Amino acid sequence: MSKKTSYFLTGGIILLLVISYFIIPDFQDFINKTWNVLWSEDKEKIRSYFKDFGFWGPLAIIVVMVVQIFLVIFPSWLPMIVAVLAYGFWGGAAISIAGVYCASTIAFYLGKFLGEDHLEQLLGESKNKKVKYWVSNYGFWTITIFRVSPFLSNDAISIIAGMLSMKYRKFILATLAGIIPLAFAIAYFGEDTDTLKNGLYWIGGAGILIYGIYVYIDHRKNKDPQKS
Repeated sequence: MSKKTSYFLTGGIILLLVISYFIIPDFQDFINKTWNVLWSEDKEKIRSYFKDFGFWGPLAIIVVMVVQIFLVIFPSWLPMIVAVLAYGFWGGAAISIAGVYCASTIAFYLGKFLGEDHLEQLLGESKNKKVKYWVSNYGFWTITIFRVSPFLSNDAISIIAGMLSMKYRKFILATLAGIIPLAFAIAYFGEDTDTLKNGLYWIGGAGILIYGIYVYIDHRKNKDPQKS
């Protein structure tokens, strides 16, 4: 499939969803209700809404997390909070990990499908080489930090990893290394949204700082032998 074809296909799907929203009342009502529930601070409303799905409730949250790949304005941590509010500590953590696993895998293979040529056309040859060097040398910990820091673009790093043909096993292990502690942190603080948001900032900031120190030390260590 050519670049233009993939763009037309993606645009067609988005256009179809937009048209469906305006011409199918039931679909519009479902989207509006789900959106309002997700953004409300009414914990009982969120809990009961997804509980009403019964057996399909966890699957509905996982689907939301997968769809979130294409919704830039939709924060990745919000469905995780919903999972905790609806299904408690252990259930919420398990659903969050499963959702991120599915969404990350889809984003990774989407990037693999698009290929490195698309990334080079987007970034240019020089920047593409820098990104490729970074992923090949620091890819595992880069993805881990992006997962621990929910305010970074998790989906973008997954797509880029696929574009640059990173091994899937390495990618998914890095994803799990970051998302498992984050999922349990969200499950622990999920009932207190304000505390959770502050905690996410601290976790993300600390992770980025540690990562920066690691990259700096590793870069210096690899650079010194070349000088001698």
